[in-house]
Amino acid sequence: MRQTPKLHTRRWERVALAALILLLAGLPLAVWLDMQNIAAARLRSQAGDLNSMITSIRSYYGSAVVGRILENHGKDTQVIHNYEAVQGAIPIPATLSLELGRVIADKQSNVSYRFISDYPFRGRAPHQLDDFEKTSLASLRKAPEQPPLVLATSSGTASQVRLIAPVLMSAACVQCHNSHPDSPKKDWKVGDVRGLQEIEIQDEISTSLSSFKYSLAYFLLMAVIGLGFILLQRRQNAVIRGMNGELASANDFLASVSMKISHYLSPQIYKSIFSGEMEVSLRTQRKKLTIFFSDIKDFTALTESLQPEALTELINEYFTAMSSIAIRHGGTIDKFIGDALLIFFGDPETKGTAEDARSCLRMAVEMQNALAELNVQWRKRGVEAPLMVRMGINTGYCNVGNFGSADRMDYTILGAEANLAARLQSIAPAGGIAASYETFALVRDIAAGHALAPVHMKGIAREVVPYAIDGLLDEDGNTTKVFSHSGDGHDLYLDLDRIDADAARNLRGVLHQAISALDNKS
Repeated sequence: MRQTPKLHTRRWERVALAALILLLAGLPLAVWLDMQNIAAARLRSQAGDLNSMITSIRSYYGSAVVGRILENHGKDTQVIHNYEAVQGAIPIPATLSLELGRVIADKQSNVSYRFISDYPFRGRAPHQLDDFEKTSLASLRKAPEQPPLVLATSSGTASQVRLIAPVLMSAACVQCHNSHPDSPKKDWKVGDVRGLQEIEIQDEISTSLSSFKYSLAYFLLMAVIGLGFILLQRRQNAVIRGMNGELASANDFLASVSMKISHYLSPQIYKSIFSGEMEVSLRTQRKKLTIFFSDIKDFTALTESLQPEALTELINEYFTAMSSIAIRHGGTIDKFIGDALLIFFGDPETKGTAEDARSCLRMAVEMQNALAELNVQWRKRGVEAPLMVRMGINTGYCNVGNFGSADRMDYTILGAEANLAARLQSIAPAGGIAASYETFALVRDIAAGHALAPVHMKGIAREVVPYAIDGLLDEDGNTTKVFSHSGDGHDLYLDLDRIDADAARNLRGVLHQAISALDNKS
């Protein structure tokens, strides 16, 4: 399952690298397309400027030269189209335009100029018009005032622009054409479209590209650097992925180990160690704790009556149930000593001395109730003798922390107060709880109990007055009762707090019948 994100990451890296390569490969195409647009715009502007220039020259020539000569009735000077064959003659404006176009074409190899008309003078070859020229002539005669018509084309690495503008008849041109013997049309008017003035400019895109050689070299260099950076990042990512894989394996191993270790430690101790709150060193401190000690009555006899496998299963079920209750109430499980259980409250977490004692007592009562339910289950499975557990609780100061050696430690408690909890357990009735006066004073608001005869215990200098816990108090101050007894031929577990009125009436009838039967048997 861990490989799936890595595969997705590698796939996206390959896609990103392929996309970058395609984008870099497309850079020349993008530049070429831009150059086409730039060249076409530049040629369009150049053709327009050239058209305007020739038109202005022709207009000036027609008005300032030809017009003045015609006003003088052509004395000493002729204005004719074949001016080269006549001494002292000058060309008409149309011929001037043709001559200018020829001169421009000779000087500029990429520029051509045509002055064409569908009304050529007699003796001249008719002009061949292509579709664009025919369409333009028809359009301009309908609307002479419109802007010049432009046709831009591209072929391979070359761009071409053709610009067509109308040749309008001026007063001098009308006078000349209407009176000239070779003119095919004699009814010209000022403003009529005589023909077309076409300028064609071609440009090789490679010429424009050469102007961007430094930019293209820069882009190419950046592309190489970017590609190298990506390849380096890809290599580093592979290394990081390998390291992450090793770390993930190490983390899995550590998680597995820590999970196994957690089963050997109380949850509070485990949490404190792995969160860094507790130092793993030989260090103890003195705290006021409430200590709980329990032991199974006649456990030796039980071991003789059960097979080892059955005994192991039974004792593990018992400790599992008791441990779950202890953890739920916040107790720190110190250790299992054979069939005995040592738990303390107040370290490493505490709710205060009084509340720690109350939590411990509630835990003990719940354990006795849970044991009664377990006895019913065990009896159904063939365990003849029920388990009876004695419990002792004491509150006092103990040393708590890490005991042992630098190589192996045990987080536990030491002190006379811990020993007193074990002594109290030994005098508690079977299935009962005995608490010291120090503990009972802290829990008397939630529990009922009665004093037992004072006793002297080994290792305890003072006289100890134990208290037998009768039960917890409910909200009205009444003692909650739980009756539990098991033996050959009977199992009794009765928790009055969990029985409602209807169940109590039914149960009362059953118990009356049972009492009557017992009376008859006696």
